[in-house]
Amino acid sequence: MSLANYLTFIRIFISPIFMFIYLEYEWLGISLTVLPYLLLFLLGVSELSDAFDGYFARKYNQVTDFGKILDPMADSIYRVSVFLTFTRPPVSLPLLLVFVFLYRDSVISTLRTICAFRGFALAARSTGKIKAIIQAGSALFILIMMIPYSLSMLSKSILREASIIVTALAAAYALYSGIDYIFANRDYVARLLTKEKQEGE
Repeated sequence: MSLANYLTFIRIFISPIFMFIYLEYEWLGISLTVLPYLLLFLLGVSELSDAFDGYFARKYNQVTDFGKILDPMADSIYRVSVFLTFTRPPVSLPLLLVFVFLYRDSVISTLRTICAFRGFALAARSTGKIKAIIQAGSALFILIMMIPYSLSMLSKSILREASIIVTALAAAYALYSGIDYIFANRDYVARLLTKEKQEGE
């Protein structure tokens, strides 16, 4: 276990905490006005861990095959968990939008893992990094919008509508980045499918 991998595990650890605090803040004795700031803190810690795990892995020459698989998996678990949490009031996102993130990440992660086991290294794409930034920005926007809502300065309907718009944009780009990833690595995918076919014959 390297420092980079410990930072990666932070995102996995924070995911259920974020969800639990959002859903059970009243039971925990947290006021609605404090809730957005607490969630912003957890979001900030998660995003910083995402930024620094790769930095430390490269700086201290700790890049491993395990880390290459764990890092995107942790990103997917963390970000899907955040948006899945937002399907509950007061944000109340449509579940369909979250499934776009879930299906996209599931397909890409499965493909990347299978190819890694077969000795094919799928190249990362800048669209994937942009997708992560857009998703982080969308979650940040929603939490910031929760601040005036908690102060009764913003209605629940406006909070929900604005959240749906930014999440829909993020979902659309996530879908595009998935298609771009598969198309850019189509030669590897073709080799994988050809190898599967040959083994099945």
